[in-house]
Amino acid sequence: MDWRNVTFDWNRARAFLVTVEEGSLSAAARALGLAQPTLGRQVSALEEELGVALFERVGHGLELTQNGLDLVEHVRAMAEAANNVALTASGKSQDIEGPICITAAEMYAAHMLPELVLELRDIAPGIRVEIFASNEVRDLRRREADIAIRNAQPDQPDLIARKLGEDSAALYATPEVIERLDLTHSVEGLKSADVIGIGDMPDLIRALGEFNLPVTADNIVAMTNNHLVHWQMTRLGMGIGIAPVHLGDSDPAVRRVLPDEMTRPFPVWLVAHRELRSSRRVRLVYDFLAKRVPRLMRAPLRNAVRD
Repeated sequence: MDWRNVTFDWNRARAFLVTVEEGSLSAAARALGLAQPTLGRQVSALEEELGVALFERVGHGLELTQNGLDLVEHVRAMAEAANNVALTASGKSQDIEGPICITAAEMYAAHMLPELVLELRDIAPGIRVEIFASNEVRDLRRREADIAIRNAQPDQPDLIARKLGEDSAALYATPEVIERLDLTHSVEGLKSADVIGIGDMPDLIRALGEFNLPVTADNIVAMTNNHLVHWQMTRLGMGIGIAPVHLGDSDPAVRRVLPDEMTRPFPVWLVAHRELRSSRRVRLVYDFLAKRVPRLMRAPLRNAVRD
């Protein structure tokens, strides 16, 4: 290598990368503790040094040019390398610590993730986990979470995903509710069943149709948009509810309704942004979840709700 030609200014590259990550010169300046004109001059100096335009102004904002898109991955690698140098110099290069946000549907977040976070603390006590319980898909590209457990494969090219397997849902009710039903002729006895609704009514009816249930909107005795509320109403005997089998089968308050017929498989995916593959912290948690979640899907939960 001809070291005389290595004149690249890291401060200018950092100004460029932080502007990309923060979305604007003003936000980048605040993040770096600089005046906006100073940061703007650093970005302009980098463009002049490289002989290319990195941003173009669109309205009141900035967008990366194709040259900027081609460059940003290399600068991210430089930032990671610079961070590793700093960690090594401080004697902490082997430490894995810091925050990480995991998002999952409410049932998984409440009944599966706490057990896993407890295990993770023994492996990497320096990691501080935030659990974002939501049945809505969080946008990993906008950093609304670092890792997601989802029931659908993402189609965005900048996300990486691993299918963890198939989970199953089943219908559950208290023994008293089941005893009031005439199940002599299988599902026909469910025509008069009380059903607890979750989410949107049309979507619910379609989902119940996948169980081949002969029910209509008239069977719905209560509705909620929260899976934990839905499950508690099921446990209290309000009607028939739906839950993953590893939760329902471990809860002594309920039993499966027609256990030999009523199950519905659904996929489970582990998702992260592809840029996070270079993070040892995210990679450790991602690999940990990829190993442990499938085992819990197949086994009764130890932390199921009990009376």
